Amino acid sequence: MKTLPKMHGPSRERGVVLLFCLIILVVLLAGGVAVMRSTGNSLFGAGNLAFKRDLVNQGELAIAKAMKEFQTGGALVDATVTAANLPAANYSAIQLQANEHGIPQVLLKKTTLTGPDVAGNTFTPSGSAITGNGGVTVRYVIDRMCNATGAFSTIGKSSCVYVPSSTETQGGDQSQLSTPGPSVPSPPIYRISVRADGPRDTQVFLQASFTKPE
Repeated sequence: MKTLPKMHGPSRERGVVLLFCLIILVVLLAGGVAVMRSTGNSLFGAGNLAFKRDLVNQGELAIAKAMKEFQTGGALVDATVTAANLPAANYSAIQLQANEHGIPQVLLKKTTLTGPDVAGNTFTPSGSAITGNGGVTVRYVIDRMCNATGAFSTIGKSSCVYVPSSTETQGGDQSQLSTPGPSVPSPPIYRISVRADGPRDTQVFLQASFTKPE
């Protein structure tokens, strides 16, 4: 007599495949969120760089305006004028005190600009600010790198930062010059400091220096 094999019913599924699918879905979801956040951060960074570049471009308007004051027809073209402060042109004949980053303290005020110079005097520029595009406001000050007022030829080189002439010996003694050249005036150095204020309390600071014979 033959014994028939026992018939087994279908095995019960224990949900292992479903569990793996859920894990994979969670991993994919986390990866998608990470990619979206990375893309958002990249766009945010690119926007900040573009915004900063725009503030720098508009801040350079103040440098151009300040340079025009020393050209023909400008308020600071005459050496007798640059010997003293001219608040209406945002000009200080004495170097302004600066913070550890080299920014004059005058520009660190929120609205009304005022601050000390290296001689301990208070300088308050009264020149109007430049209104740029997109709610940008540009303020600037010009200071001569000297520790006293007066004409540069009067107060002397010991009171100012200046550009040495080609005939000045920077080491050794004067005998090292085989043929001393003509005496050339050494012009003082002027500094332009700019602050550009944009939306959402953003700020950009710029600086430039130049010389002008007196």
